[in-house]
Amino acid sequence: MPSIESDQSCVHIRWMIRRDMPSVLAIEGHSFEFPWTEEEFIRCLRQRDCIGMVAERNEEIVGFMIYELHKTRIHILSFAVHPDHRRKGIGTAMTDKLVSKLAYQRRNRIVLEVRETNLPAQLFFRQLGFRATGVLKSFYEDTPEDAFLMQFRQAAEEESTQDSNKRFAG
Repeated sequence: MPSIESDQSCVHIRWMIRRDMPSVLAIEGHSFEFPWTEEEFIRCLRQRDCIGMVAERNEEIVGFMIYELHKTRIHILSFAVHPDHRRKGIGTAMTDKLVSKLAYQRRNRIVLEVRETNLPAQLFFRQLGFRATGVLKSFYEDTPEDAFLMQFRQAAEEESTQDSNKRFAG
């Protein structure tokens, strides 16, 4: 069985283009109980600081992410990998792409909301270093369900490294 690293190296992440929409909508439909419509995707992607990216393997779109750029953070709005391609490093590769965009002095965190019933997503992001920082009551328009606000902080890792160096200094 191939390792996650070799699977990740076969993943190409690029900007989303209009002709990707049928594949993105199919992944969205397989991934969420209340999927976004094409109109919702287009409305979101027309916003100035909203970016769409897709993950390809063997020229097939197997995942996507939509995120907003803010002054101090990146906000993931939608993130999914096709069920047939999960647990193969694709979601990790997409997250790594976002983490590489962080900078200590500027955008130093990634935030997203995860449904309280979406345990696989909670565990996935937790494994990548995200932490639940709050509960958003009745967050979704389609259900009264709560969401967990999850966050990855680059600065926290750097500060903890600096703190541990201080503890062991002289």
